[in-house]
Amino acid sequence: MTRSAPTTINLEALRAKYAAERDRRIRPDGVNQYRPASGEFGYYAKDPYTPWIDRDPVNSAVEVLVIGAGFGGLLTSAFLRDRGIESVRLMDEAGDVGGTWYWNRYPGIHCDIESYVYMPLLEETGYIPKWRYAPGEEIREHAVRIATQYDLYRDALFQTRATALHWNEEQRQWMVETDRGDRFSARYVVVSSGTLTQPKLPGIPGIESFQGHTFHTSRWDYGYTGGSPEGGMYGLRDKRVAVLGTGATGLQVVPHLAEDAHQLLVFQRTPSTVDIRDNHPTDPHWAANLGPGWQQERMENFLNVLAGEPVDRSLVEDGWTATPHLQRMILTGAVDESLSASERDHRDEFEDAETMERIRSRVEEIVDDPHTAQILKPWYRYMCKRPGFSDTYLQSFNRSNVELVDAADNGGITQVTDTSIVVGEREYPVDCIVFATGFDVGVSGVVSGSLPVHGRGGRQLLETWGRGPRTLHGFYTHGFPNLFHLGGMQNANSVNFVHILQEQAHHVAEVISRADCEGARWVEPTVEDQEAWYQTVQATARDTSTFQAECTPGYYNGEGTRSITGMTFSPGPVVFHRLLRHWRQHNINDVLVCSDRDEKRRLTTTQV
Repeated sequence: MTRSAPTTINLEALRAKYAAERDRRIRPDGVNQYRPASGEFGYYAKDPYTPWIDRDPVNSAVEVLVIGAGFGGLLTSAFLRDRGIESVRLMDEAGDVGGTWYWNRYPGIHCDIESYVYMPLLEETGYIPKWRYAPGEEIREHAVRIATQYDLYRDALFQTRATALHWNEEQRQWMVETDRGDRFSARYVVVSSGTLTQPKLPGIPGIESFQGHTFHTSRWDYGYTGGSPEGGMYGLRDKRVAVLGTGATGLQVVPHLAEDAHQLLVFQRTPSTVDIRDNHPTDPHWAANLGPGWQQERMENFLNVLAGEPVDRSLVEDGWTATPHLQRMILTGAVDESLSASERDHRDEFEDAETMERIRSRVEEIVDDPHTAQILKPWYRYMCKRPGFSDTYLQSFNRSNVELVDAADNGGITQVTDTSIVVGEREYPVDCIVFATGFDVGVSGVVSGSLPVHGRGGRQLLETWGRGPRTLHGFYTHGFPNLFHLGGMQNANSVNFVHILQEQAHHVAEVISRADCEGARWVEPTVEDQEAWYQTVQATARDTSTFQAECTPGYYNGEGTRSITGMTFSPGPVVFHRLLRHWRQHNINDVLVCSDRDEKRRLTTTQV
């Protein structure tokens, strides 16, 4: 049976309110309202953490090249080493390992997923996180710990960007070129170049002429602000600081800026949901009583709960595990088949309304000024944006030196002058602008074209994907032997993306190891196989376009201009990982080309 409507919630009126708030924020330029941190704005993406190190070009061959030294690349490399493959080279544009956690070092940065399930290889490295929700520096240091333990620095190339990949048919190798003049070959290439590393900037007229100081949160300028990720930014004591952006980064950085700046102006287009975080140090008694295999059990339990799979009990009790039904609006996973689609929609909309009403009520309870509280209330469905959690963000607006500027109307911020930010007809003089405007999410060098990939016969990968990506399980494409992709394309996802990457890294390492054991000439799916997988993804995909079209603009829905439907495996990560395990047991030889006969063999795709 469906649940009765709470008497305090008028769904029809709520839908109208949501639509009106969405329409205030819709812009005709969609994603084009942002500009990349490249070209004349390339200095926003420069590395402020590691001094430039000159080196000679590298030309030594390697068995496996892993592009990207975030957790996906680290896990793939570590698993390859576990399987006896010693010739592994990490490459990254950053000055060290860590990926997202190398670049993002802004004050207050923490992970919003419990550290015991987010930080990988805890048992393998003998480490227990100090906090339930770990600060960024602790996570970055753990990435270094993994790289050190698995000896991944040995042949690594940092401050290096791959600029071209060419398949050499005669040598059966990838020929690799980089922006440091490197020219070397790799038998296998794994691309794990991340989703939260390339900053984007708002396309506001006048940014380039601002005479004050500016930087992006992912390249924090401690030389200007002073202090550290813990705060104490003494350089801002006499400064008027503006923050542009109130997403996950804004929630974390605003409280520290509010404490240290002379004046803080927070420019908000759309408020985030701000639920309770409840962070605390790790209980040493709990940690001392953990048994072997505890982390894998906890990770899988968390994934099962979020994916809607049945569990005896939830080992992680937090804001994520409290809303698994609502997460189906965007994320892959199981659905409650005991209800019809209309009954599920009915139930979920009321649960959504209750959750959002509780979050809006929390704003009123915390924020003293009624006008500011109204602006901070989120008016949209729960999964229209990635949910936020903080025990200090809302409280910041009770400080006398903090002002919230509503920039929802007028297309957002009107312009930036030499000395101020303009919204509508009002100017706000500022000394410093901090861009908390996010990243080009999911846009790797392969997808953007900044890393051209030429496969068999010189054909470009993006040309092959002209009708959309064609892969087997999201990992590899016919015509591009021994090339593997990690990420969220044509597989299943979850909010704990490191767990997803860990499963993918394990799969890729297993395939490469098996290929070596079998003496395979290369790894490559057939056209028929990847087309069958594409059709499987399409056939199982749930249409979320209506939900996304009703959402306020954001990166989930391409700023209100497009839907992400059709690119992921909707039955969810638990089913997908089970499918991969079955495939490795029964079908792995179907991608191993060991002889001329194998090249002609047709692959029978594993059916879901």
